[in-house]
Amino acid sequence: MSRTVMIVDDSMIMTQKLSVMLRELGHQVVRVCKDGAEALRDYSLVKPDVVTMDITMPGMDGIETMTAIRATNPQARVIMVTSHGQEGMVVKALEAGAMGYVLKPVTKERLAAMIERAMTQVRV
Repeated sequence: MSRTVMIVDDSMIMTQKLSVMLRELGHQVVRVCKDGAEALRDYSLVKPDVVTMDITMPGMDGIETMTAIRATNPQARVIMVTSHGQEGMVVKALEAGAMGYVLKPVTKERLAAMIERAMTQVRV
């Protein structure tokens, strides 16, 4: 099933890779944001089905950004994108409401599985 996705990542290479993978999976990228401030501003405008959110970004990190988005949009479905060695941050993100996470380097199969998991989980 096709989903709308907002990508939040400060790395242009990563946003390009995710965009290609998401399109190949049949999803529509409705917005690409380079930082938390942009994501916070644009989330309500595009209301994506799912957000892929980098944990480590300048300014607001991904956990702060997700928390701020979810404060006004409690149904927001966010998947964290993270590097190895950030297990503590992943746990913090899941406790803050992330629907799951994908480790870099991201594989198309893992991304597809996380999106479906996020869409089928009941949001509390």
